[in-house]
Amino acid sequence: MATQIKFGTSGWRAILADEFTMENVRRAVTGIARYVASRNPTSPKLLVGRDPRFLGETFVAEAAGILARHRVKPLVIPEAAPTPAIAYAVITRKSDGSINFTASHNPPEYNGIKFSTPDGAPALPEVTKAIEEEIAAVNLSGTDSTGEKQVASEDVDVRPSYLKRLSELVDLGAIKKSGVRVVFDPFWGAARGYSDVLLRDQGVSVATVHDYRDVLFGGHAPEPEGKLLDECRAKMKETGAAIGICTDGDADRFGIVDQDGTFIQPNYVIALLFNYLLETRGWKTGVGKSVATTNMLNAIAEKNKLELHETPVGFKYIGELIKQDKITIGGEESAGLTIRGHVPEKDGIIAGLLCCEMVATRKKTLQELLRDLFGKVGSFYPARENFRLTPEVKAKFTKKVSVDPADFSGRKVGKVVRTDGLKLVLEDGSWVAYRISGTEPVVRVYTEARSEGDSARLREAAKHWVLQ
Repeated sequence: MATQIKFGTSGWRAILADEFTMENVRRAVTGIARYVASRNPTSPKLLVGRDPRFLGETFVAEAAGILARHRVKPLVIPEAAPTPAIAYAVITRKSDGSINFTASHNPPEYNGIKFSTPDGAPALPEVTKAIEEEIAAVNLSGTDSTGEKQVASEDVDVRPSYLKRLSELVDLGAIKKSGVRVVFDPFWGAARGYSDVLLRDQGVSVATVHDYRDVLFGGHAPEPEGKLLDECRAKMKETGAAIGICTDGDADRFGIVDQDGTFIQPNYVIALLFNYLLETRGWKTGVGKSVATTNMLNAIAEKNKLELHETPVGFKYIGELIKQDKITIGGEESAGLTIRGHVPEKDGIIAGLLCCEMVATRKKTLQELLRDLFGKVGSFYPARENFRLTPEVKAKFTKKVSVDPADFSGRKVGKVVRTDGLKLVLEDGSWVAYRISGTEPVVRVYTEARSEGDSARLREAAKHWVLQ
C-alpha cells in the first residue's frame, strides 16, 4: 500500500529511506506538477531548491525531470539556498511557486518537501489539500507524464537579488559605523555565504563557526537553540563580539546570543524588534503573532494603539497578514519572523541582521534593551515544554481540553481562546495554552507569567493539569 503523503504546517516531512523514498518523492512532485499545470496551463514554471541535507542534489534533479515531463519549466537552484531567498525569488521571477527539499530544523535523518505558492508564501490548507488529492490520483493511475515533449530546465542564482533586498531593509551602514563585531553560526545549513558575506562586504567584522557542509549537522538537529550554541559563544568570547546570530538548516529560523553568551529566547527577540521597528521606521501597522507567542507583543501594540492579529500556529497565517500589509512584524515563538515589505515567509537571516542593527544603533546589549522594554510595557516570562503521553492519558486529556474550565489551579479563567488548541487567559494576565500533536503522543504546553517566581509555579500547575 502506498504511503499517504500529507502536508502539515510546513509541508511534508519524513525519515529518509523510511517514508521519504525516491518513489514517494516522485509521487509528490508529480502531484505538484499536475496541480500547477492545472492552474497555469500555458507556461507554468517552478523554482526547485534544497537545503544541504543528504541526497538533496539528487532529489532536485529528479524533481526537475518530472516537472519538465509535465511541461512545467524547472528553475533549478544548483546550490543549497535559504528558504526565504527561494521565497523572494518566487516573487521576483513571477514563478508559479517553488518546491524546496528541506526538513528545516528537524534531525538529519529527515528530509521534506515544502511547496510555496506564487506569492512566495507557504501553501495554505486549501492548496495542500488539492495537491494531496493529485498525489493520491498519481498512485491510482500510475502515470508520470503528459506524453508531450518536455520543456528545458534553467539554472538560477537566487543569492544576489535576495542579498540586495536585505541591504535595502537593514541599515548595514549603521552596523559598520558602530564597529560592532559579529559571530555568525549557519549551523552547517543553507545560510552559509549569506549573512556573513553581506556584513563583511560592508566592512563589518564577522567570524563564523560551522561554516561547511555536514549532512549530519554535527550529530543533532540543526536547531539554533541555547543548549547547542556553545561554539558560537566560544567564538564570541575569542573575538570580542557583541552579538551572535544563528540560523537553522534552511535559514527560516533564528537564534540570537547576547554579548555575555546569554541566549535570548525568540519571544523576546520578536518583541524587541517590533518595538525597535516602530521607533526607527515610522510604521503605523500592527503585529501578527501565533496564539502561543508572548503577550508582550499585545502590550506593545496596546501602548502604541496598534492592531493585534492573533493566528493559529503556522507561519502561512502570518504570511497572509504580510501580504495584506497589515503588520510591522509577524512572529512565532518557535523562532520565525518576517517584517513589513519583505517575504511572507519566515526569515532567520533578516532576524539576525536586524538584531545587529538594533545593538549597533542603540549601543546597548540585548538584555539591557529587554530591561528597558520591561520598564515600558511590564515584564513577561514565557516558557514552552513538551510532554509525551500514553495513549490512555492522551485520550483522557483530549476530552478534558474540549471543555471550557472556569478556573485553573485555583485561579479564575478570564478568557478561553480556541484559535488553535486551548488557551486559558487568567485574570492576573498570565496564561497557559495546550496544543495536542496530531502526529505523535505529545502535548505542547505554553505558559506566560508576569514574574519569574510565578512562571515556575504556573509551569508546574500546567504540567499537573495534564496528568491529573
